Amino acid sequence: MFAVLGLVAGIVLGLLLQPTLPPVLAPYFPIAIVAALDAILGATRAYLEGNFSDRVFLVSFLSNVFIAGFIVFVGDLIGVGSQLSTGVVVVLGIRIFTNAAAVRRAILHA
Repeated sequence: MFAVLGLVAGIVLGLLLQPTLPPVLAPYFPIAIVAALDAILGATRAYLEGNFSDRVFLVSFLSNVFIAGFIVFVGDLIGVGSQLSTGVVVVLGIRIFTNAAAVRRAILHA
């Protein structure tokens, strides 16, 4: 219930305040979203399997976003940012689809 209330509050605040993303952070935002989605689907899978921990979720969420952003940042510094961005998206994409399949199996018992 708190998660839904937090989501609604975040959407309302976003619509009212209309925050803008600084251009320097623009390359990192899509990677952060993919990393966050991986953590959220992993938490959903853990919840359905009965071993969810809010502390593990919080650490996973923050570390996924930080590490993915850091990898892209280092890639930008050495001139291969787009290649490392693609690599991060591929790895996290595989994890997302694996977790999504596990969630689907847990919900549909198939």
